[in-house]
Amino acid sequence: MRGFIAPVIVMGTLILASPAWPQPKASDATDMQALQAAVRADKRGYVASTLALDDAESKKFWPIYDDYQRALEASNRRRSVALVNVAGLGQTIGDLHAKSVLKELVAADDAELRARRTMRERVLKALPASKAIRYLQLEFKIRAAQDYDLATTIPLIRQ
Repeated sequence: MRGFIAPVIVMGTLILASPAWPQPKASDATDMQALQAAVRADKRGYVASTLALDDAESKKFWPIYDDYQRALEASNRRRSVALVNVAGLGQTIGDLHAKSVLKELVAADDAELRARRTMRERVLKALPASKAIRYLQLEFKIRAAQDYDLATTIPLIRQ
């Protein structure tokens, strides 16, 4: 019994004495939902209000933004078409077809990555670092929300 009590006391002390880990706030989910709604309504307007660019910054930033959005839309469309054409069938697919879809998904990801690298380099030259990182963070959040929507909308491909 003595050998059992000491570890229990030590564990209890550690649990009570350890710093509390930050718990996700209920508002985090709401914030992401608000972000999704704002982006669906007017992504450009949402980005503009979040960054609060002055005229000189706007002149440099918006062409970069527009170029990136076009490239992003192309890779998103490519990815969606590949997935919907397979998952939408609701049938099993053979290895040859699966390899073709996989190749298309990888190509879409590669195109998006190249576009993001180009955009990042250009934004870092066009804006102060604090605004550049804020924009990059905003794009990452938007992408995460879009990826979640895609994951919940398109079912897994049947084997």
